[in-house]
Amino acid sequence: MQPGQRSRVHPSRIILLAAGLSLGPTVSNSFARFAYALVLPAMREDLAFNFSQAGLLNTANALGYLLGAILTRLLVNHWGNKVLFRQGMILTAAALIVTGLVHDLWSLAACRIAGGIGGAAAFICGGALAGNIVAQDPKWSARCITIYFGGAGLGLILCGAFVPLWLDAEGAAGWPSIWIAMGVAAAIMTAISQTCVNQIEEPSHAAGSAAWPLSPMLAAFLSYICFGLGYIVYMTFIIAWLRIQGATSGDVAIMWSMLGLTTILSPLVWSGPLERWRGGRPMAAIMLTLGIGAGLPVLPVDPSWQLFTMQCSAALFGLGMFNVPASVSALIKHSLPRPAWGSAMATFTIAFGLSQVIAPLTSGWMADISGSLRGGLTLSSAIILLGAVLALAQRPLHRQQH
Repeated sequence: MQPGQRSRVHPSRIILLAAGLSLGPTVSNSFARFAYALVLPAMREDLAFNFSQAGLLNTANALGYLLGAILTRLLVNHWGNKVLFRQGMILTAAALIVTGLVHDLWSLAACRIAGGIGGAAAFICGGALAGNIVAQDPKWSARCITIYFGGAGLGLILCGAFVPLWLDAEGAAGWPSIWIAMGVAAAIMTAISQTCVNQIEEPSHAAGSAAWPLSPMLAAFLSYICFGLGYIVYMTFIIAWLRIQGATSGDVAIMWSMLGLTTILSPLVWSGPLERWRGGRPMAAIMLTLGIGAGLPVLPVDPSWQLFTMQCSAALFGLGMFNVPASVSALIKHSLPRPAWGSAMATFTIAFGLSQVIAPLTSGWMADISGSLRGGLTLSSAIILLGAVLALAQRPLHRQQH
């Protein structure tokens, strides 16, 4: 869709394009990354993994995500966002299927790396494409960005509804079939999303320079690192923590579905601030919401309040999780020329990916040493809240300055 066409295109078609594109985060994040938390207890039982080994597999995924972000940064100006989005989706779907076909730690780690590489390319380039569906209409552009990042909620709901019950029926040894099923679903979603990508203009073809300065955006850059450090610990170990606290499969299914539902509904909350607020204010508000949600599960509460606390945590975390990247995407869109969007988003994602490589393995090691996941989960909440403070220091920028 060419820039400036908003007046000639029905809103329903704009929403349909953004929704189809949002299957990218469904595959790259909900399936390839976050579903691991749901399958982790069964994999630990069946494969006799300790918490360090469990953390290693998510560190492998984060390492792949980092490599994918670097490759995207190097290739996006030559290959374009559309090509990298498609190839990333195909690689991620294949990695999911193969994950269900191998059982040793290092083969599983290789699959997690491949899924991270593909997921990063799809996630980064999809964000740039979402901002270009109606690039000249700020209101609709903000909506498209939040719809895109909120699309991961579909995958979270699907996983929350089926994975815990599937494992209850099949037992711990049923985890391979879950990965294969997600891979098949990802292949179908890849085909659907591609029909939408074909109707969106390539952002890097716009006139202007692809060069951009990092220093004016340093506060947001550091805040994004804090986000990566904090959120990935929650999304790796929260289900294992709740299981240890006595949560049933039904509790887990409800909690994960709540996470997905609020992710889907989050555009209703954040599209307005992302459109109207400038600088780091949207990012700070979203990080505050996320940090509170991350801290709730480790608070000492009466067992009768545990389920309620879980639901509140999931609701707040779902409202914030995918809107931190959305706030970065909006900041980049408001601050930089269109040819620089893919490069800037990839640069932010490289730093984000570095932080994710460190956090899961470190948190798992802390759990093995202390005998509890509480310390790592508490630290993750504190780091996210620090990121909210840093985001407040981000001043508004204007595209003409570049």
